[in-house]
Amino acid sequence: MTSHAMRSGRSVSPWLALAGFVVAVALAALIGGLGVAGTASEYQSLDRPSWAPPSSVFGPVWTVLYAMIAVSGWLVWRRTGWSSALNWYAVQLVLNAAWTPIFFGAGQYGLALLDIVVLWALIGVTVWKFRAVSKPAAALLLPYWAWVTFATALNAAIWLAN
Repeated sequence: MTSHAMRSGRSVSPWLALAGFVVAVALAALIGGLGVAGTASEYQSLDRPSWAPPSSVFGPVWTVLYAMIAVSGWLVWRRTGWSSALNWYAVQLVLNAAWTPIFFGAGQYGLALLDIVVLWALIGVTVWKFRAVSKPAAALLLPYWAWVTFATALNAAIWLAN
């Protein structure tokens, strides 16, 4: 029995829990990526820095990162059940989902920059909280944190240029 099951008095299948984390992350991706139509064409129309990747890069990168984010949360849940570390995880996931509708849906590049700066900080807190519970879970978030660092710089450059 997992520590979560022992604390709550009921058993939750680890695979069902993993599916729950996958669904939560998929919802964030759906809200973020698919919730706003025409993002690729809008991205192409923006004044972007020379180091900006083509829009075709974002889908594959985010697919891998979202899988890592889901597994990371699940690893922590396996050790602690729902915990304060996972509260930080959930909040950063909400900010992640909010970015695309703010940036592309509303065209609010400055507000999107604020969102992503707070997201970046919350990923850092989540990594720190996860490290105390599971070093592999924290390590799985490092590529995500690095990508969001890059995305923050890109958001800032686009905001300044547009």
